[in-house]
Amino acid sequence: MARRIPGTGKKTRITEDGAASGNAFRPTRDQLLQFITENPDQAGKREIAKAFRLKGDDRIWLKDMLSDLADDGLVEKKAKRLAVAGALPPIAVLDVIERDRDGGLIGKPVEGDDTVRVAIRVGRGDKGPAPGVGQRILAKIFANKDREGPAYSGRVVKVLERRREAMLGVVRKARDGWRLEPVERRQPELIIDDLGDAQVGDLVEVEPAGNVRYGLPRGRVISVIGSLTSEKAVSMIAIHAHDIPHIFPAAVLAEAAEAKPATMGKREDWRDVPLVTIDPADAKDHDDAVYAEPDSDEANPGGVIVNVAIADVAAYVRPNSPMDREALERGNSVYFPDRVVPMLPERISNDLCSLRENEDRPALAVRMIFAADGHKIRHSFHRIMMRSHAKLAYAQAQAAVDGALDEKTKPLLGSVLQPLWDAYAVLKRGRDKRQPLELDLPERKILLKEDSTVDRVVVPPRLDAHKLIEEFMIQANVAAAETLEAKSQALIYRRHDAPSLAKQESLREFLQTIGQSLANGAQMKPSQFNQILGRVAGTEHETLVNQVVLRSQSQAEYGPENIGHFGLNLRRYAHFTSPIRRYADLIVHRALITALNLGSDGLTQNEVERLGTISELISTAERRAMAAERDTVDRLIAAHLAGRVGESFEARISGVTKAGLFVQLPDLGADGFVPVATLGREYYIFDEAARALVGDRTGGGYQLSDVVEVRLAEVAPLAGALRFEMLSEPKAMRQGTRSFHKAKVGRDRQRARIGQASRSPGRGKRK
Repeated sequence: MARRIPGTGKKTRITEDGAASGNAFRPTRDQLLQFITENPDQAGKREIAKAFRLKGDDRIWLKDMLSDLADDGLVEKKAKRLAVAGALPPIAVLDVIERDRDGGLIGKPVEGDDTVRVAIRVGRGDKGPAPGVGQRILAKIFANKDREGPAYSGRVVKVLERRREAMLGVVRKARDGWRLEPVERRQPELIIDDLGDAQVGDLVEVEPAGNVRYGLPRGRVISVIGSLTSEKAVSMIAIHAHDIPHIFPAAVLAEAAEAKPATMGKREDWRDVPLVTIDPADAKDHDDAVYAEPDSDEANPGGVIVNVAIADVAAYVRPNSPMDREALERGNSVYFPDRVVPMLPERISNDLCSLRENEDRPALAVRMIFAADGHKIRHSFHRIMMRSHAKLAYAQAQAAVDGALDEKTKPLLGSVLQPLWDAYAVLKRGRDKRQPLELDLPERKILLKEDSTVDRVVVPPRLDAHKLIEEFMIQANVAAAETLEAKSQALIYRRHDAPSLAKQESLREFLQTIGQSLANGAQMKPSQFNQILGRVAGTEHETLVNQVVLRSQSQAEYGPENIGHFGLNLRRYAHFTSPIRRYADLIVHRALITALNLGSDGLTQNEVERLGTISELISTAERRAMAAERDTVDRLIAAHLAGRVGESFEARISGVTKAGLFVQLPDLGADGFVPVATLGREYYIFDEAARALVGDRTGGGYQLSDVVEVRLAEVAPLAGALRFEMLSEPKAMRQGTRSFHKAKVGRDRQRARIGQASRSPGRGKRK
């Protein structure tokens, strides 16, 4: 049979086994998506490869391309077949969420994209009660060919049990009683029948209740979380929305309270070693301390010895204890602008395991010897008892080295601080030779007032003190991974894969639009990205390229198999330096204790067998924490801007999609959206390669990283959402770019159609 290969304009013969005759070619992303959409029964990787006659390396390329589409959320795997993300199956379970203007029911799939809306049809001959808002149904799904209305319609097969999931929101007063304003922007409002102990303005959980045929769903308050006007309420929304454990069970607190300070035992006595902690000025726990000195070995001229001591959490948190199980469930500490949700109780994190000044503390230390050129000669691990000789802040230590001494740093300059900076100069030579990925993307920090509202947003300076501690910790992490590998001890790696071939190709296409190139080849190195970043440094494209290179990278994760760390350009890497706040580090500590026979509280066989599962759990917890932290910042900034609707701001375009533009206000770090429908009267074409929206008439457009002027049109503080209107005119796109070409082709075709219609009266319309 003959089938048109998507996007080629040609038909090809499809053989009985599904293979296409003719020459093979690598399809574009759009062609792959079109094929998957049009051939749901033949959308497995094998069938797609046959259809496009892909073999050998082309199949490897296809696997990367499909993985990239999945990472971007465009396709999803269903059994052994791929489907366009959001595409509904022939039979689906729907939640009835509301009624349209004509009283008809609207539902959304229980599984999949919440934005997919389904018009629900109820036939006269259907048996059983008709469904109502708030109920769950099994429905047969049909694609709507009409462009108006929902993309799908669904005929009721069976009414299932009513939904019971609790909704999180804020109690508001309405004319007809009380309403729940949900914190999730996609959820509908809900009428509260039973307020319980809640008051207007409280953050509550509500259980939907009752069969409602018309109007909004109804429900009752099942728990009061707190007042939205209280301090730390914004972060509490994120904690509950993302199901972050934040209350320690009684058994965990009891175990922590009963913990006794560790004794010397068989530990090495390092209390006279002048280790110091260098942390943010507002840090409450201190889990790492450092000390450096010149190497006195004549065989290592110019070499240095670096000591890194890390709090010995394994001495207090034993495998499968209540504290250990709770720490695994949390995975990591979560840091909000107004609070910290710790992985461990304060008795452990802020007391027994915090390397306090002039107090004895147990630690696991690594002693590393570096040559003058920065390469590590050898290292060794030690279980010690230490005593921090000074608690310093980053800015304080940096000021002392720069000549601004205070009473604390003056006696430390020559004996402690200057040797640390000298050692960093040596390690920096090794780092420069290694060439990790060097992105220049400043991090912003929100400063709050006493009432937990936003005071201002700042970009803290990046000091050598920060870089020194960072490089010392990296080298300690490498040493841990090397030691465990050498001892054939199972561990959890911190791993970061190289960009996929598909993402490399996407980056290559983008760079061509700004006159830059990226060498072909599967074995990319961070140094190649650094060369690109160096070429655009100081140009108008600097910020844009840094953002695009960042988005081309894979996401770091934890796992028991080693694939290296691409971003740091390291062959092996593990997290060892923060066991107070990361469960992965605690596992590595236990593995070192077992491998080096440093005690009886090391890694158990049960943990070794579960390293894969543990890695998945803590990787998920890390992503959960990042999402919660991001949502909290969005809500704080939205509340801060709630009174400034109508004002104009300078912004930078931080994302481009078919639906519109994401913009960021540099001074505030606020993120918002400009819908494409509000950009103007012409039709805007999305150019994925150029990261741009381009008008089909004028050829002018908006591109990622453009600086524009926008007006704040709408603020939803509870959802953390900002909507903007574009004030800047579209810029002229460079004529060599694909976006300019696509827009020009669109204009030429439009002119051709208009010209043909004017020359052939009566033939301008098709019936």
